[in-house]
Amino acid sequence: MDLASVASYRLARSRADLALAPGETYVAGGTWLFSEPQPAVTGLVDLAPLGWAPVAALPDGGVSIAATCTIEQLQTHPWPASVAALVRQCCDALLMSFKVQHTATIGGNHALSLPAAATVSLTSALAAEVVLWHADGAERRVPVVDFVVGAGRTVRAAGETIRAIEVPAASLTARYAFRRISLTDLGRSSAVVIARQDPDAVVVTITAATPRPTVLRLPPGASPAQVAAAVATVPEWFGDPHGAVDWRRAQTERMALEAVAELAGEASR
Repeated sequence: MDLASVASYRLARSRADLALAPGETYVAGGTWLFSEPQPAVTGLVDLAPLGWAPVAALPDGGVSIAATCTIEQLQTHPWPASVAALVRQCCDALLMSFKVQHTATIGGNHALSLPAAATVSLTSALAAEVVLWHADGAERRVPVVDFVVGAGRTVRAAGETIRAIEVPAASLTARYAFRRISLTDLGRSSAVVIARQDPDAVVVTITAATPRPTVLRLPPGASPAQVAAAVATVPEWFGDPHGAVDWRRAQTERMALEAVAELAGEASR
């Protein structure tokens, strides 16, 4: 898609270059930006020259995923065995071609924040934080589950850019169970459920079926009745041509029961 309204293009080589002029927007992969008309966009600011490492180790043992990290780079990073399968499952849930995976970025997926944004499913389940930069040197950190406030809506303010998604060390050693469903084999996700076993709780993260990531905390060894009761407390569900609300709700409960049972089964071995 040609963006006929764009009259300027510049490279961001320093943090100061992140200051946007009226009509400018950031571009990293651009797979969504160039997929449809953007009549309000008159200038592009390319983040690629900033040279951020795709995935970098943090001093506390966690990892920092750069906003410019592509889906391909995320998948090929040498993740610990405990989360490697989850990363692959979430990236594959995007159902994009290898060409798009080579270009689409994690920052773009979070900035767009559609309910079916699969890397948002991943980082929500990993209890990650979004690191937001301002050109004047200010920084803000927001948990991913609070960063997304609705379908395609985030708390990112004007003048802020996503610098990275930071995953805590504890999330890299936890156990996970993943479930996903769509109306067709190669369709957009209708519901994604990821259960994480923490020392004191089972944490169930629901995405795609809800307008924003929804997190349920259950006691260790939660019974089916407790899981079903927790799912019943979800305040809002999302419906579109990829799945009706009542169907998504029912499938989410089924998958949550399966995921929690899977973790309980692994723990009993």
